[in-house]
Amino acid sequence: MAVDPRNQSPFNAIPPVVLGLAALIAGVEMTFQLAQAGLLSGGREARIAAIRDWSVLDVVWDWMRANGAWLSPEALRWVAYPFVHGGFGHAAMVVVFVLALGNVIGDVVRGWRLLVLFFVPALAGGLAYVVLLDPPAPLFGGYAGAYGLIGAFTWLVRRGMTRLAIDPDRAFLLLGFLLAIQPVFGLVSGSFAWVGDWVAEAVGAAVGYALCGTLVPGGGRAVVTRMRRR
Repeated sequence: MAVDPRNQSPFNAIPPVVLGLAALIAGVEMTFQLAQAGLLSGGREARIAAIRDWSVLDVVWDWMRANGAWLSPEALRWVAYPFVHGGFGHAAMVVVFVLALGNVIGDVVRGWRLLVLFFVPALAGGLAYVVLLDPPAPLFGGYAGAYGLIGAFTWLVRRGMTRLAIDPDRAFLLLGFLLAIQPVFGLVSGSFAWVGDWVAEAVGAAVGYALCGTLVPGGGRAVVTRMRRR
């Protein structure tokens, strides 16, 4: 017997791994909010301390490169920085992107592969931030990872592999639009160092696009076949 769609939860279709990732981002932000309200220890300084300890910093990159300390605990910053945000609006936008895009992408790319599409673009964006720029400001927040999901979504749309009725020839319009208005997102969410952030997000989107083809079922074999033909 078919289930009445009015009785179905709108969250049923969202992959558990996506819900978990969004919950972790929201949970970290909630911790900061509770600390700021005086309900947890740390107060207003809790967020500042987290940004200091876990954001991507050019001085840390220079130290790692000078000392060859690639496996030092400081390297964890490139994995942890997507969970530290500048405020509620900043975190909320990332959660929205993760839930919306993860829900659509999860129809094709499942399980740990979804996490790859978030964390590898975030890592690449963080590296691009310190390698291509000489940024005085820290990089934090999950936008680079979220843009990795946008890049993957673009790849799927280009190949007509999503349930959404979007013209494949216009697949890049959404990505270009979101990158173009990223400064607005930065101002709304309280992140003013948007030039460096934009570089990280653009690289994240490109990496997500490139990765998606290897993570869809049969995608890796197709990539190898194309390379052999060349």
